[in-house]
Amino acid sequence: MSRVTQSRSTIVIGTRGSQLALWQAEWVQAQLKQMAPDLSVVLKRIQTSGDKIQDVPLAKVGGKGLFVKEIEEALLQKEIDLAVHSMKDVPAVLPSGLQIICVPEREDARDAWLAWNGNKLEALGLGGRVGTSSLRRQSQLLHVRPDLQIEMLRGNVDTRLRKLQEKHFDAIVLAASGLKRLGWDEHITECLPVDISLPAIGQGALGIEGREDDAFVIDLVSQLEHNSTRVAVTAERALLRRLEGGCQVPIAGHAVLHGDDLTLDGLVASLDGKRYVRYSLTGSMTEPMSIGTTVAEELLARGAQPILQEIYGAV
Repeated sequence: MSRVTQSRSTIVIGTRGSQLALWQAEWVQAQLKQMAPDLSVVLKRIQTSGDKIQDVPLAKVGGKGLFVKEIEEALLQKEIDLAVHSMKDVPAVLPSGLQIICVPEREDARDAWLAWNGNKLEALGLGGRVGTSSLRRQSQLLHVRPDLQIEMLRGNVDTRLRKLQEKHFDAIVLAASGLKRLGWDEHITECLPVDISLPAIGQGALGIEGREDDAFVIDLVSQLEHNSTRVAVTAERALLRRLEGGCQVPIAGHAVLHGDDLTLDGLVASLDGKRYVRYSLTGSMTEPMSIGTTVAEELLARGAQPILQEIYGAV
């Protein structure tokens, strides 16, 4: 039985139209209908700038908010009541009046390596072609395998898989979380360990965004909150905010909890992987913002600043 007192008959969830985005929105829809059976929960598909631009690297068109801007505008205009995002797509600073009202439990945060012939990263032949649209993945792959040929790969998950199966690439790298949510685990050759490929900020986590003054939706959706995931993602996003990074800049951050301790591992790397700055800090889970900011400051102090300046100038 829901603890929410029914005050509205319908709420509208805004979502991108990709297969993965719809899976995520439909999962939230199912959870809400279970909690409030008399509530009508409908989905509204919204095409974002990131969906419209498919033939240009995301970093070239301004990485911040490409997959959320139009959805956030619909929220502010009250055309929808909440939005379901992949947290890695959400900029560090939200528009005034909006907030991430719920962070459900995280899926696997790692990057997944997929090779059509089943070769793992270490077994891929010299000069192998690897598809990814992520500068973060590119930097880290080239750090461990400078011989690789990194080529742009855009499109939805199913489009990327088809390009691999057609052998446009020897391997591609995708988020493990999306493949697992869609039930496509069998395509994964290996999940890359975080010491080789540190995940994107918020990777594997969902963020449910709503209006700060919408008490009904906040009360309803808060039942899906997973505190440990919220704490980890808060630390990662504090790192991102201090570095003033968008989701398409080669900044990585991954936080994990061990009891009451929170460990955040942060990374900034040059596009060719030759300059590589990494720092890890453990502190109290009650201070995720402080931990994230401190890791960012340490990265800057250890050489990340000129790397970021060059990249911002290049993209």
